[in-house]
Amino acid sequence: MLSASELAGRLAQDAELVCRQYLSAGVRAGNYWIVGDVANSKGRSLYVHLTGPRKGKWTDAATGEYGDLLDLVRETCGLVDFRDVAEEARRFLSLPQPKSRPARPYELTDSPQVSRSTSERARGLFAMGKPLHGTLADAYLRQRGILRAAAHAALRFHPSCYYRDLVSGTTTSYPALIAAVTDGAAMVTGVHRTYLAASGLGGGKAPVEDPRRALGRLLGNAVRFRMPVNAPVPVMVAGEGLETMLSLSHVMPDMPLAAALTANHLVAFRFPPGGVRLYIAADADAAGRHGIEGLSRRAQAAGILPLVLEPELGDFNDDLRRLGPDRLTERLREQLVPEDAMAFLPA
Repeated sequence: MLSASELAGRLAQDAELVCRQYLSAGVRAGNYWIVGDVANSKGRSLYVHLTGPRKGKWTDAATGEYGDLLDLVRETCGLVDFRDVAEEARRFLSLPQPKSRPARPYELTDSPQVSRSTSERARGLFAMGKPLHGTLADAYLRQRGILRAAAHAALRFHPSCYYRDLVSGTTTSYPALIAAVTDGAAMVTGVHRTYLAASGLGGGKAPVEDPRRALGRLLGNAVRFRMPVNAPVPVMVAGEGLETMLSLSHVMPDMPLAAALTANHLVAFRFPPGGVRLYIAADADAAGRHGIEGLSRRAQAAGILPLVLEPELGDFNDDLRRLGPDRLTERLREQLVPEDAMAFLPA
């Protein structure tokens, strides 16, 4: 049976055919295949090398994601288990399949795999998750000062979520915090995975280079907390990181919040109806400033007042853990419009 790196190498030999199959919305441009993203959207952000020493490697300039063609098969098909990824790669390469195996409970087994979108796969993965309360993911967030995360329906726990190292090609699984990315109608369009160390390894994130990964359609959407559906949202907070927004939710439990997950996705966040004021949770790096500026311009164009919330330390989770909820609350009280401070902060 071929290993992951061997399968990736075989796919790279037919790189353009792979792209035409799995990224059909793209076009060839010189030595590259150009497309919007791994969800096969139209655009020019993601490029795949079709020739040379990097043949079969791809990078998404907007998100920083990268990988080989086996990763591309996984992402475009929205697959979770490596056996399913390998099965789909063998099907494309017309290689013999291993002996059939019984379906596991909740396993995604429809065929052909490519017939389902990444959003459908994301919904399947989220449905496989367990309620957060009392799980390793709940403990992880509590270690970070976020004590009421289990109250959020957007968060679940997966005890053994597939993970592939993008450099070595090795595959394994880790426990994971799963967050649902939803659109304005509360439809799950994607998921965000935070891979965690098993309890015996001392807690925290998994010992891998990139413990956070996303699947599905993120553009314009977000992980939402306390966000009403099909109703006006006059005041809300939007930001990048999941833990940043959960930290704000800890001290403002009734405030509608949205975690867009990256600076580029923050810029593209689709506003809910009825917006009057949009608070933007600041991230101190250059990408964060780009997200703030881009979203602010779009908010102003839509007639919404953008206001920036700045942490005292590196980010709002640092403020929560190192300064405490009372200090974070007072810091926010200084930055919110008075009527919003009265409505969403404790007296």
